[in-house]
Amino acid sequence: MAREDRNYSEGTIEILEGLSAVRKRPAMYIGSTDYRGLHHCVWEIVDNSIDEAMMGFGKKIILTIHKDGSLSVEDFGRGIPTGRHKSGVPTPQVVYTILHAGGKFSDKVYSASVGLHGVGAAVVTALSEYLDVTIYKDGKVFNQRYEKGGSIIGKADLSRTTTRTGTIVRFLPDPKIFSSTEFKFSLIAERLQESAFLLPGVELVLIDERSEKVANYCYQDGLIAYCQFINEDKEVLTPIMSFVDTYNSTKVEIVMQYTTEYDETIISFANNVKTIDGGTHETGFRTAFTRCLNDYAKKYNIIKERDKIDSSDYREGLTAIVSVKVPEKYLQFEGQTKSKLGSPEVRNAVDSVLTERFTYYLEENKEMANKIINRAKKASLAREAARKAREEARSGKRVKAERLLSGKLTPAQSKKSSECELFLVEGDSAGGSAKQGRDRLYQAILPLRGKVINSERSDLADLLKNEEISTMIYTIGAGYGQSFSLNDCNYGKVIIMTDADTDGAHIQVLLLTFFFRYMRALIEAGRVYVALPPLYKVYKYVGKKEKSVYCWDEEDLKAAKEKIGAGYSIQRYKGLGEMNPGQLWETTMNPKTRSLIQVKIDNLVATEKKVTVLMGKDAKLRRNWIEENIKFTLEDDFLREVK
Repeated sequence: MAREDRNYSEGTIEILEGLSAVRKRPAMYIGSTDYRGLHHCVWEIVDNSIDEAMMGFGKKIILTIHKDGSLSVEDFGRGIPTGRHKSGVPTPQVVYTILHAGGKFSDKVYSASVGLHGVGAAVVTALSEYLDVTIYKDGKVFNQRYEKGGSIIGKADLSRTTTRTGTIVRFLPDPKIFSSTEFKFSLIAERLQESAFLLPGVELVLIDERSEKVANYCYQDGLIAYCQFINEDKEVLTPIMSFVDTYNSTKVEIVMQYTTEYDETIISFANNVKTIDGGTHETGFRTAFTRCLNDYAKKYNIIKERDKIDSSDYREGLTAIVSVKVPEKYLQFEGQTKSKLGSPEVRNAVDSVLTERFTYYLEENKEMANKIINRAKKASLAREAARKAREEARSGKRVKAERLLSGKLTPAQSKKSSECELFLVEGDSAGGSAKQGRDRLYQAILPLRGKVINSERSDLADLLKNEEISTMIYTIGAGYGQSFSLNDCNYGKVIIMTDADTDGAHIQVLLLTFFFRYMRALIEAGRVYVALPPLYKVYKYVGKKEKSVYCWDEEDLKAAKEKIGAGYSIQRYKGLGEMNPGQLWETTMNPKTRSLIQVKIDNLVATEKKVTVLMGKDAKLRRNWIEENIKFTLEDDFLREVK
């Protein structure tokens, strides 16, 4: 075999200067190049405006989605300095075209800021066709434009005068970088509303020129209003508890309230950035919260030695918002996207503030304290009962449950739960095809008859009586609600596989509602998926041999027609049962060729509200949402084509 000379020498080492490194590997800077990365660019610009508002400069921020696909962010803060930087170019040019440049590397200008620990506005320039900045400062208007990812820099214009202050940044994302450059109104609106709760008295406005939609948010009561918003559709058990104090230059604000729900909802922020993966501030909160209740319960002899109350029992039904304002010298985020706080000093700050304030609150509100602890005792008993039930199931004592499963579940042969997949399949017919087409070693099949019960409109007792739900709980093997244990889960993936029609979509939503309410940790761990069976097969026979291509959307269909050529036929799949085992394996179950959607919770509060509205008992709320968000049509492109 001849030796391959790859010519690895000094001359092959490249240095990517300026913004070229960002364009070469954009996901390293913004996480991805899908809609998440696209909107991360929005947050980078918005966060700079929020920093100004957080410092008390400017009471309004306006975002506009323009008809040409660009987006602008306008604030009324102090405005970026416009003079010449010591490097010899205008200071805004430094900010928007040079990585790691800004005024937040100390606490001289910003005592607490959002923007420093992102990747910076320069990354937005790098990933845009153009970025245009207009600054109002010191009676003058500064304007400069950066094109082609910042490789073309326009001449700064200082010819106009003004009486206002602030900054406007407008950018057009580069379609060569992003898989989609269409900004989502609802996603941005949710983020702005959340920011408005964190900036009491500041008005945040979103204008969509494409649809003429406008969203406007302003709250005077801050996190208290946020807690009211989260729990407005829930039955509450306690008033809202609010604690605010400063410890070692870190401002800590905590708002809490109990509801009749089983799940806990804990949301945290650091310098107004939502930390979806938690961090040291959440750790400090959980530790202090549990310790305060334990100490109070022991002091007044409410719990005994035999009471095995876990920290999760205390948090059942709890809604809590933890917000910290951290000085630069303490602020540490893990990762460029700022999803987790890593500052050890902040844990101590939250722990100290909550311990002092919550301990005093419990002493002053003994009736409420007793109510919280007695609820935790009931949660503990329920959790212990669920644990015993799981142990009995594993030891083979629950013969009835075993018999129930024996006629339904087709198990995987492997004992390595992390490698096994559970397919929840719509209908016995599709279940039969899936059983024959599966990989027996790793894939288990559980057919579901019809539509499962709506867990948002049913109480727990009714859910457990439902055969499909109880079978699913037993199959997954990790319990439900507060007693759910991810470590006990029998599968590394739970895959919902339904027909590609409205009934199939409804079943998906019903199952996802159940997982969200009673097995949320399964979703948060990234173990819940939705299978994507093909919508079409384009084929024709060449002699006796079939030439075919499967299609998952209209673009696939168009490409398949061209590939197959004249004389093609189209088969539209309306159900999984229309595919034989080989086709089902090839298109939907084979890990090498299938397409899966991983279910994620991007915004817990928004998801909570949507589940409550769309799956809850209030038909008026659901109707209003549908009328505002859904456009109905009777047209069917496929049927029109075949006619």
